[in-house]
Amino acid sequence: MYRIFAPLAIGVAVLSACAAPPPPAPRVAADGRPLPQVYRISEADSDRVQIRFLDGVNAVRQAAGAPPVALNAELTAAAATHSRDMSVQNRPWHFGSDGSSPLERVRRVGYRGELLGENISETYETELETLSAWLESPDQRDIITDPRARDLGFSWFQEPSGKIWWTMVTGAPQTFAQANGF
Repeated sequence: MYRIFAPLAIGVAVLSACAAPPPPAPRVAADGRPLPQVYRISEADSDRVQIRFLDGVNAVRQAAGAPPVALNAELTAAAATHSRDMSVQNRPWHFGSDGSSPLERVRRVGYRGELLGENISETYETELETLSAWLESPDQRDIITDPRARDLGFSWFQEPSGKIWWTMVTGAPQTFAQANGF
């Protein structure tokens, strides 16, 4: 009987020694809150980040009684350009290093609708944490929940240090009447 149980006991001991160690406890600051972790966005994560953000925005819009928005390639190009430019300038603000305004940037990429607003941020946080922070500000929340918005541009630029520069742009597509001068 010992012959049967000895190998079994040794096998269990070996397997239990192979178990993964518990994750390290989160580091905390002096105030007891967890220290921020660097949130890295890989190229493979880009689509998931945009979809999570779009879903978050549309959930907030639905709760506010506003129609959903859809990602717009032109507005996203304007957002990407501005995110990179804010990094170059090392400051979060609405004007480009060339003095361009949000309106000028969306025109440059060919957006023919109406620019409604732009939210920007400099952070190490995720896209959903950034959305939550924007929702805490009445002005930024108004941009997110504007019922006229149908188009959304959303992008970021991440520095090697992990700092992320986020830009969100909303717009209303050009109507037939506007396109034809009515």
